[in-house]
Amino acid sequence: MDIEQRIAALEHIEAIKELKYRYWRACDAKDPQGFRDAFIASGARIDYGRLGSFDDVEPMAQIFTKVALHTVDGKHVVFDMHHGMHPEIRLTGEGTATGRWTLRFRQVNLLARTETVSTGEYDDEYVIENGEWRTSKCAFTETWSVTRPLADDVVVTEGTFADLS
Repeated sequence: MDIEQRIAALEHIEAIKELKYRYWRACDAKDPQGFRDAFIASGARIDYGRLGSFDDVEPMAQIFTKVALHTVDGKHVVFDMHHGMHPEIRLTGEGTATGRWTLRFRQVNLLARTETVSTGEYDDEYVIENGEWRTSKCAFTETWSVTRPLADDVVVTEGTFADLS
């Protein structure tokens, strides 16, 4: 592989990393359009374990929207924090790649008065669609999870999500 090919490969890998980071940022920023934009326009295979398996992004985007944007008295009630790390990106062909990521996840649910901390692994496939890397397959396998009640004196302060997306 010559230097131009090596640089091109590194640029593709960086673009895929940026795609995944934008996806997690959209999840945390309660941004349904950013969530959708991480996937191919039609036919993305998504398996999020207990959240369900889907043959397109739209059903999962609807669940995301319902949960992330749920408000009571004008305030959000579910807050997520996705920290992805340890990427293993492999270019598999012209415009195709695979990726594996470790996720650290934290959620505060004010309706259930719980905090959940979990971790797991993403196994993804990516393709170039309309000149941009997009996720064509995303499977998440949880490795462990802890849910505990929030103490009565816990206060959650909500920032401005519009500034995050």
